[in-house]
Amino acid sequence: MTDILIIEDNKEIANLLADFLRAENYIVSTADNGEKALSLFEKYGARLVLLDIMLPGIDGFGICERIRKTSDTPIIILSARTAKNDKLNGLLLGADDYMEKPFDIDILLAKITGIFKRRYSLEEIVSGDLRLNKAENTAYRNGVKLDMTAKEFELLLLLVSNSGKTLKKEYIFNNIWGSDSDSELQTLTVHINRLREKIENNPKQPERILTVWGTGYKFI
Repeated sequence: MTDILIIEDNKEIANLLADFLRAENYIVSTADNGEKALSLFEKYGARLVLLDIMLPGIDGFGICERIRKTSDTPIIILSARTAKNDKLNGLLLGADDYMEKPFDIDILLAKITGIFKRRYSLEEIVSGDLRLNKAENTAYRNGVKLDMTAKEFELLLLLVSNSGKTLKKEYIFNNIWGSDSDSELQTLTVHINRLREKIENNPKQPERILTVWGTGYKFI
């Protein structure tokens, strides 16, 4: 699922917004007209929609109304239309907020951060360039989805959830594979190495998943 769908026909504004949001590790999609926007939303979904009003084809009010028929995804309207009636129309159609252009990017980022914390904090864990979605069992690094098995995700989630703590190998193994598993402790080592290949800048000199010799591992 896309984190943020930007619906904006001004390419300069859309690209600037996308760059800022990707720098914050959000997964971003853009659409420059109403039909494309609705197609992307129906196909991939989004956790937040940033919506311009003046668009070719279906305008922003129409898009807001269509999205609200099937979804409660948060919508922030970003528009140069500043009349009171426009603001009321957008909010009555279901938008969560209405910001006038030109807008302050820091205020917009703060609002987006607040929405994600209130709405999605229980299903996501963020640690540096990593973001784990517990509801979907998916992990992202710098906004790029990581290809990993179910066990690799479970292991990474356990480590990240206990960041800064040294976890014994036996504790990790029993939590992920179970004490009655037919697998051997060496399986843990193999999975740790696989995770390092995916999240470390230099897997041979790990900086996130550290080995605590004679004990286990620590995630920092």
